Amino acid sequence: MHTDLDADPALIQALFEQQAPTALSLRCSTARQRLAKLRRLGDGLMDRREALYKAFAADLRKPAAEVDLTELLPVVDELRHARAHLAKWMRPRRVWPTLATLGTRAKVLYQPRGRCLIIGPWNYPVNTLLGPLVSAVAAGNTVILKPSEFTPHVNAVVAELVAALFDPAEVAMVTGGVATAQRLLALPFDHVFFTGSPAVGKVVMEAAAQHLTSVTLELGGKSPVIVDQSADLRQAAELILWGKFTNAGQTCVAPDHVFVHRSVKDRFVRLCKELIAKRYGPTADEVEASPDLTRIITARHARRLGELIDDALARGATLLAGGRHDSAARYVAPTLLTDVPADARIGSEEIFGPVLPIEAFDVIDQVIQRINAQPKPLALYLFSRSRSTQDRVTAHTSSGGLCLNHCVQQYVHGGLPFGGVNHSGIGSAHGHYGFKAFSHERACLASGPLMPLSLFFPPYTRRTSWLSGSLLKMLR
Repeated sequence: MHTDLDADPALIQALFEQQAPTALSLRCSTARQRLAKLRRLGDGLMDRREALYKAFAADLRKPAAEVDLTELLPVVDELRHARAHLAKWMRPRRVWPTLATLGTRAKVLYQPRGRCLIIGPWNYPVNTLLGPLVSAVAAGNTVILKPSEFTPHVNAVVAELVAALFDPAEVAMVTGGVATAQRLLALPFDHVFFTGSPAVGKVVMEAAAQHLTSVTLELGGKSPVIVDQSADLRQAAELILWGKFTNAGQTCVAPDHVFVHRSVKDRFVRLCKELIAKRYGPTADEVEASPDLTRIITARHARRLGELIDDALARGATLLAGGRHDSAARYVAPTLLTDVPADARIGSEEIFGPVLPIEAFDVIDQVIQRINAQPKPLALYLFSRSRSTQDRVTAHTSSGGLCLNHCVQQYVHGGLPFGGVNHSGIGSAHGHYGFKAFSHERACLASGPLMPLSLFFPPYTRRTSWLSGSLLKMLR
């Protein structure tokens, strides 16, 4: 790994060229060979558990339990799932002939895409970098990893792991900032997997378009929560606050804001305030000193969050809890707001921090209309025991994922596709969906012993016309 702020362009070019012959040879790699690499990756990751605790403490002051639950567990489970199913995923899938292709045999082959680039963000620098790597290795690709420059201590551990387990001709990691990312994106990779903001996702997609490179974009957006009058309010509060304040709200699928039915809003707010006191401390000083609160990644990001809070309050919002922020300490308290005016910045910007606006509603269709007026979010959360409300929200909204009476857990379900839609992402990851993201589904058709198609060869006669007409009638 190149340890300067930005990787040497010559190093990037050399790695890219070095991986070309490896990518070709990996097309013939077996399930056994790929499984061995996945086992080594899992063992190597767990061997560095203590080193990662220290690195996360240095970069994000992240509690060890959160490192286990949000960084290591998703990758370990992804590895377990891939190892259990890889042989089946790699097997060609037979496809029966259609009426128009009688006499042929067909199958779908899963081939590696080739040389792949994985660009990870800073909020979950192990999970979002090594999770896609599992899928890429399972599918038989070479990979260059590019982590965020904002987590240098974690990057050092991951770089040592990659260097110890892989030949750089197969998997390599380079660090750096925007210039490094631009140099990588200028290369004709076979696939780019990017996790980050919608704004940068557009830049990645534009760069990939220059080479017609396929992309998987895991983005974000303002993921709404709906709590109706039939919901189990305590369960809703417990799950929403867990999903919102884990990693200090720096989570792409974190609840962004809550619509709660007016008849239960006061009780819901009371439960939320009680939970904040129970989990982090009953006073502002105790909350700030809590060892269970992750810090904001940089002073600049903390300052932005503080400005969002101050702007909302200046425009007339009501502070329900928290509100304290210190950009120098990278600290923002778990904050609850209500009565946020429509022109407040927090209503239009993705918050990506521990600030939760709560808004009352009267009619569910008003909430659905509000959600549909915004770009499609990465996640939508509905807390309701009403089947008709569940069905209505499901049918009349669109989002990357949907949780009913739960929160965030859709991300770690290996059997579900994880991804956004339009503004919140393109393509899917995890499990079989991740394997397919890094695979080319190649159609293969072969002639059988009989060839009915010969009946339609020129010269075209009345018999040919009768046969073609009959076939059209059969296919209608």
